[in-house]
Amino acid sequence: MLLGANGHSAVILEGKPIAKQIKLEVGDEIRRMKSGIGKFPRLAVVLACDQVGIEAVVAQLPEKCDESELLDVVSSFNDDPDVHGIVSCVVDVDSNALFILTYLTQHLDEEKIINVVSPEKDVDGFHPLNTGNLAIRGRKPFFIPCAPKGCIELLLRHGVEIKGKRAVIIGRSKIVGLPTSLLLQHVTCIHKEPEQITSEADTVVADVGIPNIVRGNWLKKGAVVIDMGTNQVKDPSGPSFHVSGDVCFEEALKVASAITPVPGGVGPVTISMLLSNTLDSAKSAFGMV
Repeated sequence: MLLGANGHSAVILEGKPIAKQIKLEVGDEIRRMKSGIGKFPRLAVVLACDQVGIEAVVAQLPEKCDESELLDVVSSFNDDPDVHGIVSCVVDVDSNALFILTYLTQHLDEEKIINVVSPEKDVDGFHPLNTGNLAIRGRKPFFIPCAPKGCIELLLRHGVEIKGKRAVIIGRSKIVGLPTSLLLQHVTCIHKEPEQITSEADTVVADVGIPNIVRGNWLKKGAVVIDMGTNQVKDPSGPSFHVSGDVCFEEALKVASAITPVPGGVGPVTISMLLSNTLDSAKSAFGMV
């Protein structure tokens, strides 16, 4: 808990301890899986590291590879029964961030590649079947996108009440803003001129990609603020950069009842959700659900 300049206190919704606990839980399940049936999850990625007992199957292709070559690799992972998850991302554990689809160069069709991934191995949750099922009441996707799922998990594990609360999501990206809106109740999803609407919201989720755009005077007193922005900002005093969120943290701290920091908020939990999704895929493949 931090105090603002006016003495107001806000709970800091730290993601690192939540992410650590989720990794421990995933690791414990995988150890039981190994001892029980002698099998474990495998995650096919562009770049990765071995974590919590999930084996990484790495496919590194030349930057100028043909699209057909990449599609063949994805198809081979689809057909491999020992691979339980496929992601088109770079996982950087040390930076607490998950860089989605930034590894695909401009000559590659991002949508085409996502569509080729088997929905049952789409642990990113980006395949149209998964996003579509998330949007339709009564249907269940194989996987929920990691960042939105991490957002909800962070709130629940910190004991933040979301049922019956009015939520406003600033931004409508298909990776964060849109799926997050589908997971929350009483949601308004906005992209332009949000100040008036955010001032009436119990929960504000920012996914804009503009540093510090959400100011303290946009917020209702006691609001819960989830900052999902990750922006590289040049330091005015030199050539270095720092990571900034979409919310002006110092101003929001004086008004909010709880707020996520950047970095160290939703980012670490997002990575843990990728591991959790992969575990769920393996459990399904092994008939353990």
